[in-house]
Amino acid sequence: MKLREIETFVVGNPPPSFGGRYFLFLKVTTDNGIVGYGEMYAASVGPRVQCAAAEDLFARHCHGVAPSEIERMYRRFHSSGFSQRPDPTVMGAFSAIEMACWDIVGKALDSPVHQLIGGCVNERLRSYTYLYPGDDQDPATFYNDPDLSAARALEYVDQGFTALKFDPAGPYTINDPHQPAMVDLERSERFCKAVRQAVGTRADLLFGTHGQFTVSGAIRMAQRLAPYEPLWFEEPTPPEMPEEMARVAKASKVPVATGERLTTKYEFARVLQTGAASILQPALGRVGGIWEAKKIAAMAEVHYAQMAPHLYCGPIEALANIQFAASVPNFLILESIQQFGGFHADLLDHPIRWEEGHVIPSARPGLGHELNEDVARSHPYDGDRLHLEMQDETYNYSRENRFAGG
Repeated sequence: MKLREIETFVVGNPPPSFGGRYFLFLKVTTDNGIVGYGEMYAASVGPRVQCAAAEDLFARHCHGVAPSEIERMYRRFHSSGFSQRPDPTVMGAFSAIEMACWDIVGKALDSPVHQLIGGCVNERLRSYTYLYPGDDQDPATFYNDPDLSAARALEYVDQGFTALKFDPAGPYTINDPHQPAMVDLERSERFCKAVRQAVGTRADLLFGTHGQFTVSGAIRMAQRLAPYEPLWFEEPTPPEMPEEMARVAKASKVPVATGERLTTKYEFARVLQTGAASILQPALGRVGGIWEAKKIAAMAEVHYAQMAPHLYCGPIEALANIQFAASVPNFLILESIQQFGGFHADLLDHPIRWEEGHVIPSARPGLGHELNEDVARSHPYDGDRLHLEMQDETYNYSRENRFAGG
């Protein structure tokens, strides 16, 4: 069985667009007709350029190769072109192709992927959701109002969630890291206080930032958060210097989590070696796929670090996260887009199973679900914006800078 064809999909995510403005899926077909699906989480180039990169790289390194040759293909992607260093665009493409290959191999062997990578360690995966506004709420107001977020947090806890993420610390900019303004510190503390008072000890608080602070600024922020005992302080400083993030981790009473923007075992190794974080958040559509994430989890295990797969993406990356998380003993928690309903459910042949705050890994072959290609094709994304975009203007301390969430 050899890899034969690739097809890419740029799928517009209709309002409320939870998980991003579009999703980048791909379909890989073998010479005997087995199909596998993958998803890219790549934000550095436009969606059609990213898809073209995936098609080019597939033709160079994957066509005619057996889908089980994961290591061989990884080394080609990582090394060809005289690079041999983490590249988010290349690894975004490889990650999606790699998870599609696991999907194919699982289907060929009539086995779920988790049984092929160590077996099912976790039959139920604790999940968390971001605090999203309700249908009748204005996002511009909601994401900056601690009382509205606290009320929404209680609704999620009543649904069964035992952990909730929010990020009220202000915008991130191309000139970061910056020092947080007093209004950022005060707003962040008010959010933690309000949400903690609303949910009590029924749920963990997950405090998100986007690598926007200096070391000293992040430490100041951590001091404000500590009385409310968040489970983590996410990406307090930019990703390129884990040595600096380690200074925050050493000074913070709140555990540091990071990894959304990192790719390959090499970048995560530096996080572990420096002590920058004790909770790792690989996005499987960027990090190098399922097998690379397993290697990272093994490195984390010997450092007593835990895995919390990141998801700001569509349902195919979620499926890869689930299969991976089911197989690792140092799994902590899984990011969900609410209960994986709405458009995420529409894109699959059947919904991801979520019950009582947990995702139940599928026992069906491969990733456990099929992409609903009719739905994907009927929602093309026609724009040219990036999946995520940073504020271009310098942070302004003379007024309150608000962040619209996500």
